Formats: sequence, C-alpha cells, structure tokens
Amino acid sequence: MSDLNQCQFIGRLGKDPEIRRTADGKAIASFSIACGWKSKDKEGTDWIPVTAFGKLAEIIEKYISKGSQIFVQGQFKIDKYTDKNGVEKYSTKIYAESIQMLGGKGEAKPEAKQEKAPANLADIDDDIPF
Repeated sequence: MSDLNQCQFIGRLGKDPEIRRTADGKAIASFSIACGWKSKDKEGTDWIPVTAFGKLAEIIEKYISKGSQIFVQGQFKIDKYTDKNGVEKYSTKIYAESIQMLGGKGEAKPEAKQEKAPANLADIDDDIPF
C-alpha cells in the first residue's frame, strides 16, 4: 500500500520568488505564500514556504511575482539541520509539483505581459530531485 503526501494551497506571494541555480544550471525557486484563515473567534495568516525545481522554477521566475495569487500542489517535506550552535532544528516546506496562476491578467510580471503564459503548469514535464 502506498501512502499519500499531497498538499494544496491558494495564496499570494509576499515577495518576489528567490531564484538560484545548481552547479549544472537547473533553476530552483523559493517563495512563501500567504494563506488566510478564520475561525469563530479570530483570524490570521499562515505563511507557507514553497520550493520548485527545473522548468517549473523557470516559469515561476518568468511569470510570478509579489502579490500574485497562485494555486500550489505538492509534497509536504520536513528538513532536519543543525544550526551554528549545534542544535538540531527542523523546517517544513512544500515541494511544488504544479502551480496555477489565479487572478486577472494584470497580475503577471510587467515584462511577461506580452508573452502568453502556459495555460496549465501541471502539464509541464519536470525532473524533481526526490
């Protein structure tokens, strides 16, 4: 029996994605999206850290910026590391498998407005390193 590790979020980017490249030139995009919530007595915002790889990261670099509303689907990951004081710590993030841009046409990056973004980013072939 196979287990299921699948998360879905809709939110807005709080700042432009951070793009870096591996030694062999593959793109990695890191960003957080704000997901609002409300209960009977209070409301708030959770910031969901997201990482995308390869072609998906390149599309994020080209078409997604601060304030963009997106749908993210991916796997929940917990990374364990040791800080500079030797204390073991954990961080959580979503490794994006697909992203869909939501909202109006005016939300695209200004330089990308003249180009047509892919209709469904889930259809892009990608080599995710896990």
